[in-house]
Amino acid sequence: MSNYKKKLMSKNGKITMQLAKEMLTFQVGDRISTVGQYSKRFDTARGTVQSALKFLQEIKAIGLESRGHLGTYIIKINYKKLWEVSDFGVIMGVMPLPYSKRYEGLATGLYSAFEKGGIPFSLAFMRGAAKRIEALTSGRYNFAVISKLAATLEMRKSSDIEIVYEFEEGSYVGNHVIIFRDDKESKICDGMRVALDTTSIDQIILTSYECEGKDVEYIDTPYNQILQKLKNDEVDAAIWNVDEIQEKNLEYNIYPLTNPKTREIDKEDTIATIVISKGNLEFRDIFKKFIKMKEVEETQKKVIDNHMIPIY
Repeated sequence: MSNYKKKLMSKNGKITMQLAKEMLTFQVGDRISTVGQYSKRFDTARGTVQSALKFLQEIKAIGLESRGHLGTYIIKINYKKLWEVSDFGVIMGVMPLPYSKRYEGLATGLYSAFEKGGIPFSLAFMRGAAKRIEALTSGRYNFAVISKLAATLEMRKSSDIEIVYEFEEGSYVGNHVIIFRDDKESKICDGMRVALDTTSIDQIILTSYECEGKDVEYIDTPYNQILQKLKNDEVDAAIWNVDEIQEKNLEYNIYPLTNPKTREIDKEDTIATIVISKGNLEFRDIFKKFIKMKEVEETQKKVIDNHMIPIY
């Protein structure tokens, strides 16, 4: 990009970048809009659009062919050069801390998919769906991985995010259980101290349903500190992802969820989704075009089944 970066900094550079972003969603054989249509859409002179299209052809980012009244068509396309000109930079994603094979599989699959798509990519890890959604909508990340339950609840109260991909059941967590400090307990009772991670939308909902109608004390506890607080006799019970217990062969007293409402929504909680800020049409189109999500799912399964070493 260093050879033409100076030109992109010029007055017409912004239009060139906008055209490059649009061309990223095209493929050979597609018809592009007319110069007049681009001029109106970008609120600029026709000459500026013509110069931008000429520049993209000169650097061999695209090849165009005019077919008279039929319009102008793309006959060659170089996505790598278009990406450089578009100034998208590195795509940033954020997902849960990779403490389970499901999350390690997702991270591995995403890295592999973006690499195959030729898109610069970086993945951050953050505890709590609420924090990830906030970071996404504030513009720090291009997409976030959250459960379908968290995504659905967020979209009900606001229109700030949208789902661009929904994985299969069991892609986010296996299932949730109640974990008890006392080996003799089998259900949450009045007077119990129940751990609650206030940054986790899923755990808030599941815990509130399981404790419905019971006089319990909620103890604000980060998810990754729950086991320690159980061990230290600081809490009596908590809703927990069974994956970590099974993978690490941890010995704890666990029981299935009991509230019918909890069991019903727990299915949605097992499904991973990719969410973006609503209205981010350019990224949504690029994501769907370049990232083969079925391959991400296949990679995740290989990691879960120990057929692949996680790399992220």
